[in-house]
Amino acid sequence: MDFCPRIEVKLKHILAILLLPFTVTILIPILILRPAQSARIGGGMPFPGDWIFAALGILLIAAGLFFLAGTIRLFAVRGRGTLAPWHPPQALVVEGPYRYVRNPMISGVLFILLGEAALLGSMPLFGWFVFAAALNAVYIPLAEEPGLERRFGPSYTRYKRNVPRWVPRLRPWDGKDTANSSTG
Repeated sequence: MDFCPRIEVKLKHILAILLLPFTVTILIPILILRPAQSARIGGGMPFPGDWIFAALGILLIAAGLFFLAGTIRLFAVRGRGTLAPWHPPQALVVEGPYRYVRNPMISGVLFILLGEAALLGSMPLFGWFVFAAALNAVYIPLAEEPGLERRFGPSYTRYKRNVPRWVPRLRPWDGKDTANSSTG
């Protein structure tokens, strides 16, 4: 058996994870917090505020990790690619959380960033969350979605018409064309 292709694929996934979500959710927050030294669990609020913010932060981080790990796995198994633009999925992934919303991976990253800001009571981290959310709100419709339309054609256009970009559907999309207009 030849293990080199498997190792190469795993290395591509590891590199993509390290360069993208790891950098955004771990490295940049460390760089933001280091000079400010302003992070305190619960933001240094008096009890019970500190516990409430800490618990909220932990829940958001856990939800973000759940979405991030699940979507990375779907990209690898079903899409036969990575989350990185230089090695994107070869197949359109429209299962799991992608049946409810088009960008659960970015939502996962944003949950992690917001959770870090809440857990550590950090306004600079909250600013980083706002910047990351705004950047994705511009990048995805202007660059990513047109690229997906070129790569996957009518399949993606139909998916885009039926599954919202940010706010999840209440019921999972069953693959049938049910939308009357674009859900942008």
